[in-house]
Amino acid sequence: MQGAVELVTDTAPARCGDLLGLREVEAALVPIIEYQRIAGVQVVPGVCVGSHSAVRSVVLISKYDDLKNVRRVGLDSSSRTSQALVKIIFREFLNCEPQWETASPDVHDMLRYNDAALLIGDPAMNITLPDVHVFDLASVWRRFTNTGFVFAMWMAREGAVEVVRKVDFAGARDEGLEQVEQIISECETDMPLPRAEIRKYLTENISFHLDDELEKGMRLYFELARKHGLIENNKPLQFITS
Repeated sequence: MQGAVELVTDTAPARCGDLLGLREVEAALVPIIEYQRIAGVQVVPGVCVGSHSAVRSVVLISKYDDLKNVRRVGLDSSSRTSQALVKIIFREFLNCEPQWETASPDVHDMLRYNDAALLIGDPAMNITLPDVHVFDLASVWRRFTNTGFVFAMWMAREGAVEVVRKVDFAGARDEGLEQVEQIISECETDMPLPRAEIRKYLTENISFHLDDELEKGMRLYFELARKHGLIENNKPLQFITS
């Protein structure tokens, strides 16, 4: 299928969800919360962006070492799944409700007005501020649930399932993992990490295979999102079958 698919890239996960919801693309790598918010989509099986422990690229930066002391949280506007995850952690596990402010991912501005800040991506992996505490959200999730966390999956519009079914997503994933050294070389100029740390991030922190534990964590996430009013309904997962 190489060359038969037009790939549209966007740096913001939330934007990918918008493209799918607006029917501007047949399939997209989408924050998982959008599965519950976009009508008429199915999920590509077996392939995901998740983490079994520390993810590194999704963090909460706090002025306090105890999150129960946090009263205001700035939320990175680019990831809706992570926004919901932070709210679940505070409401379900910490039994408190800070004030929330959605903001662009500038940690200095976010912490000027808030006690903590949600960051994803490169900004989350390059925190140089003194006197702050960094909470890896996949690690926090595991501590409270003993499951991994899925941040994003490929999803397709129901009307495009027949076409999308022909795309070998798992094969593309495996091919990419076989070329991880080349990918690291291409990322070195953009990612604020030494080569060895980029390799560890891609091969150890991130999981691209949806296993039973990650799926269990995703189903629990949906249950808690519904419990705390972050989604209207918890519709069953519908995977694209071969």
